[in-house]
Amino acid sequence: MEMKKRISLELRNKTPAEVAELVVDNCRSSDGEIEGLTDEFKELEFLSMVNVGLTSLAKLPTLPKLRKLELSDNNISGSLETLAEKCANLIYLNLSGNKIKELSTLEALQNLKNLKSLDLFNCEITTLEDYRESIFELLPQVTYLDGFDAEDNEAPDSEADDDDDDDEDGEEGAGQLGDYEEEEEEEEEGSEGGEVGLSYLMKEDIQDEEDDGDYVEEEEEEEGEEEADVRGEKRKRVAEDEGEDDDEDDD
Repeated sequence: MEMKKRISLELRNKTPAEVAELVVDNCRSSDGEIEGLTDEFKELEFLSMVNVGLTSLAKLPTLPKLRKLELSDNNISGSLETLAEKCANLIYLNLSGNKIKELSTLEALQNLKNLKSLDLFNCEITTLEDYRESIFELLPQVTYLDGFDAEDNEAPDSEADDDDDDDEDGEEGAGQLGDYEEEEEEEEEGSEGGEVGLSYLMKEDIQDEEDDGDYVEEEEEEEGEEEADVRGEKRKRVAEDEGEDDDEDDD
């Protein structure tokens, strides 16, 4: 697909002034020049033109807000002056897999005062003796070359940082969920404790009733014994009276 057509498709009913990111990788530049990209893309912050057959950046429009530019796997060998003129706020530039051979080609990047990261993987320039030291000396504003600083410390991966943030959020969410589950468990234990307490009280009431019943039965037994004693006394008196009557008759 031609670059111009691809750019129009990527707009997706937006105006160029509304686009902040534009990716047109693997489309085709008919003459090795940038096509379909104009000064109207004034809000563009990220532009990726990987493997599109570019040989020149001469037709790059002015992109005042562009911060990240991907140009890997093209045939660019020079004309980098355009970058400093048209993309003054560039921070990240990827030129890996291009035809850059000499340090002098990169001198134009000295005017990119905000440039912090530069990639030149698979460019012939990387075979030069003292390649890294020379680049850092030529471009003192650059912190990371091919993903590493002058002390061989790896550049931070923004995607990895995002993943770490997600993990932290996930742990936080898990913590909140854990707290919620603990509260539920405490509530369940409390309700179980309430049930146990209730049943225990009911059991005590039942026991009290049984005890009361036993007490009533004991009282009844005692009353029965007393009544039996009274009856026994009455019988004894009657028998004595009858004995006395018999004695009198014998007389």
